[in-house]
Order: sequence, then C-alpha cells, then structure tokens
Amino acid sequence: MTHPTAVREAARVIAIEAARAYVANIRPIDLTNPSVLVGHLMAAETLLMEIVAVHDEPTEAAA
Repeated sequence: MTHPTAVREAARVIAIEAARAYVANIRPIDLTNPSVLVGHLMAAETLLMEIVAVHDEPTEAAA
C-alpha cells in the first residue's frame, strides 16, 4: 500500500523523534540489573524496527 509522500515523511519524522525522546529520557542505567538492561534493549530494538518500517514503505513517487 502506498501512502502520500507527506504522510510517509511525517511518519518517518515521528519514528525518529520517538527514538530521540526515548534516548534523551534514559536515566543512568544500573548495569548490574539484567532486567533493566533487557528492557532498554527491547525498547530500543522496537524503536529501530519502527524506523526501518517507515523507511521501507513506498511513497507515491516510488510506486
């Protein structure tokens, strides 16, 4: 499914800004707590997958 270019670009900006906001709000991490580390890694992976997904979807011009 193709989306208008403006919609796709907005989705890209939102995904990147969500990742930036997540990183900016990370407090010092307790490196001795594996549960916290796994949680941060899972959140980061999810954000990166969203960024890749919005960049892989075609726009009107690419269709």
